[in-house]
Amino acid sequence: MAIKITGTGSYIPSSIERNSDFNRHEFLNTDGSSLMQNNEVIIEKFKAITGINERRYADKNLTTSDLAFYAAKDAIKDAQINPEELDYIIVGHNYGDVKHNTEQSDTVPSLGSRVKHLLGIKNPKCVAYDLLFGCPGWIEGVIQANAFIRAGMAKKCLVIGAEALSRVVDKHDRDSMIYSDGAGAVIVEETDGSGGIIAHESATYALDEAHFIYFGETNNSAITDQRRYIKMYGRKIYEFALKNVPTAMKACLDKSGYQITDLKKILIHQANEKMDEAIVQRFYKLYNMEMPQGIMPMTINNLGNSSVATIPTLFDLILKDELTGHTINQGDIIMFASVGAGMNINAIVYKY
Repeated sequence: MAIKITGTGSYIPSSIERNSDFNRHEFLNTDGSSLMQNNEVIIEKFKAITGINERRYADKNLTTSDLAFYAAKDAIKDAQINPEELDYIIVGHNYGDVKHNTEQSDTVPSLGSRVKHLLGIKNPKCVAYDLLFGCPGWIEGVIQANAFIRAGMAKKCLVIGAEALSRVVDKHDRDSMIYSDGAGAVIVEETDGSGGIIAHESATYALDEAHFIYFGETNNSAITDQRRYIKMYGRKIYEFALKNVPTAMKACLDKSGYQITDLKKILIHQANEKMDEAIVQRFYKLYNMEMPQGIMPMTINNLGNSSVATIPTLFDLILKDELTGHTINQGDIIMFASVGAGMNINAIVYKY
């Protein structure tokens, strides 16, 4: 028995928010004071560090569960399955459905139930639930689907990563330029043959790290705002990721039985291009190797950081020949890896 991804799908919003669009924002420090530099300099430095030039925002009439539904439909069609046969629908997200220009997140019913409703699935034994695990939520959902299938509790699972971060960003915080919207989905099922999910690794660091990413007030103390926004301690996250993610990736690869030279692609969560490059470089240094060219496909330049949606979207684009210069071929060994709020880390070694 092999547990494989048999179908992929994604939804990339059509609305493009370019770096130049942030010139009209008033960026402030956390205490409400003005930044020393003008917006052009701030944006130029931001691009140099993160690699982000533009990002996608969902249409005003759409919510996170809508994006998840569109990606799910694509994955179901790609896998050529009857959605009534699904045993689980697992939706990784972090902020629920936040309608445009509203102050409150809506999480009841769960996004999983909403997606099931939108798909028109009648089977009550198709269990739908949400997974809040930070940016690594989609990978953790795949790990859970793998466990359900191995335990005999399921045969087919739909795993989605979806987020509309544009609804929870503080326009007075320069970190708001990082975030974007989107959704990616996969069908995970039991198949004949070999390959599929070979090994996985997960960890939560919460003693000192739990609040590295959190919900906080706007940087503009001059306005009364009841909403809360996604906030982070960027330097702490950077240092945490460089210290802990490479060792987690190594633990996963070592568990798989494959060699570092067997890896063809590493699909890593994309929050910061420089950070990702540093993580993968350190991963290879653990094996006394240099990072190979082309090992880490990136979409961050034009899609930004869509949290749990980044990796499944990236995977879908590669498999459908929509990412220039990157392919994944039959028999290739690849790795999925992510880090995010929790602080959570996970990885999967997968044979395509």
